[in-house]
Amino acid sequence: MAIDIKEIKELAKRFTPEQIENCITQQIKTGKNVCIRDASAEVIINELSKAEFVRELMDGGMSLADALRELARRMRLIQKGFTE
Repeated sequence: MAIDIKEIKELAKRFTPEQIENCITQQIKTGKNVCIRDASAEVIINELSKAEFVRELMDGGMSLADALRELARRMRLIQKGFTE
């Protein structure tokens, strides 16, 4: 699944990790949430999870660009583990 950097940036800027977590919970429980609409549940949960990770790094003092790079690095490590 492709990563939507623009969507993740916007979510990470707009919502706190707690708000994003609430959106994930809403999506799982009700099939709807206030953070993202107009996508499948799988896409919504994936994008929210990525945005939550990025926002947590930002709240820890990392820049948005560095947080996105760290997300991409970790995703590559996971993907590499599945292909070896």
